[in-house]
Amino acid sequence: MPRPEVLERIKAAESDADEIIAEAEADREERIEAARREADEIRADAEAEADEYEAERLAEAREEIEAEKERLVEEGAEDREELIASAEENAEEAVAYTIERVEEAVDAQT
Repeated sequence: MPRPEVLERIKAAESDADEIIAEAEADREERIEAARREADEIRADAEAEADEYEAERLAEAREEIEAEKERLVEEGAEDREELIASAEENAEEAVAYTIERVEEAVDAQT
């Protein structure tokens, strides 16, 4: 094969190789960009899911707190009623005891 023909074929092969490399690089860039978009979507979905879970958990915690508050208020009201009843019973005894002590003091003075 004559030398100019060989050089032409080498140049053509190099040109073909350059085109193949350029296409491969363009394809690579497209794939990287697509992967980045997909990663962004996955991240956004994960954040939305986390926000939703957080909101649900917060609502559940608020419900638990409210139920506990209601239980404590009810328990406190029951304790209050018991204390009032006990105080009323003790008040009668205290009045009777005080009257007795006053009578004893009056008797001791006469």
